[in-house]
Amino acid sequence: MNKLPKKPRNENMYKAILSLRDVDECMRFFDDLCTVSELMAMEQRYQVASCLNEGMIYNDILAETGASSATISRVNRSLQYGSGGYSIVFDRMKEQDK
Repeated sequence: MNKLPKKPRNENMYKAILSLRDVDECMRFFDDLCTVSELMAMEQRYQVASCLNEGMIYNDILAETGASSATISRVNRSLQYGSGGYSIVFDRMKEQDK
């Protein structure tokens, strides 16, 4: 149990992300903000979440994404018990595809 108070979140960074106008701007911003390995990890977690959302099984996800079973489990926990962020994105992406 961590007894130290949590550091407040930097809302300005999230507002900056919301100010981006298109995928190219978003990719350029994240290229500047993150290391290559950080970006690869986030992109892989999103890909794993997409696969889980589509009902794929762990072995198929591992083969498609190269993610470890620990990463797949962690993402699955976030999908099941997280803040609902993945659901918001997947629902909106589905609406945009219509």
